[in-house]
Amino acid sequence: MTAVDAVIFDWGGTLTPWHPIELIEQWRHYAAVYDPDRVDDLAAALLAAEEDTWRAGREQHRSGTLDDILRRCGVDPSTDLHQRALEAYYAFWDPHTYLDPDAPAVLDGLRSRGVRVGVLSNTLWTREHHEEIFARDGILDRLDGAVYTSEIAYAKPHPRAYRAAMRSVGVDDPTRCVFVGDRLFEDVYGPQALGMRAVHVPHSDIPDYQRGHTETAPDATVLRLLDLLSVVDGWRADGSAVAEGAAL
Repeated sequence: MTAVDAVIFDWGGTLTPWHPIELIEQWRHYAAVYDPDRVDDLAAALLAAEEDTWRAGREQHRSGTLDDILRRCGVDPSTDLHQRALEAYYAFWDPHTYLDPDAPAVLDGLRSRGVRVGVLSNTLWTREHHEEIFARDGILDRLDGAVYTSEIAYAKPHPRAYRAAMRSVGVDDPTRCVFVGDRLFEDVYGPQALGMRAVHVPHSDIPDYQRGHTETAPDATVLRLLDLLSVVDGWRADGSAVAEGAAL
């Protein structure tokens, strides 16, 4: 084992806990503002387009954005009406975006150990909206870097997504990085394939249709985020011992 220079976190289901949600409801909230006369039809079309986007991420590792989905369904995201509908959409999601109570202490604990901290999220949302959430919860200035796949061409588990996250925190050796997440495909299989260690947070009830083609065993499992500090401490101690033995 080597030292740990950086820990990169998934967001949904990891830094913020998993919530069971009827995904059609997000689009009903949007459609009720954008086109009240065809709420059901527009919401169903938007959900189908969203599911196609996530499927492309799992199968082809391509990213997507909200604007992509909206345009596919005939919505013009440049209008004031869209902006009002988007506010309703985000208001629906707001209660489901709050941090795990352990998260601030974990981020502080890692940084106090000299470990860089980052986020890599497969997301349709903009950087600006994620940063509003992190600022609201008081951790925006605790992150050394972040990558949102809505800004790049690739989604987890494509190796370029993890490399982009590593660059965002200023590291380049995947063997000295740890990835933490709730999904065995995107957050364990993907980073391990690149050479990173992976820690699983196993509380998300992920539907079968959202699972990827390969699920591998994590290097560690934590039942609460705060337990991550002792896992990292153990790896850092092993890395120091290896380095000391090599010097001898």
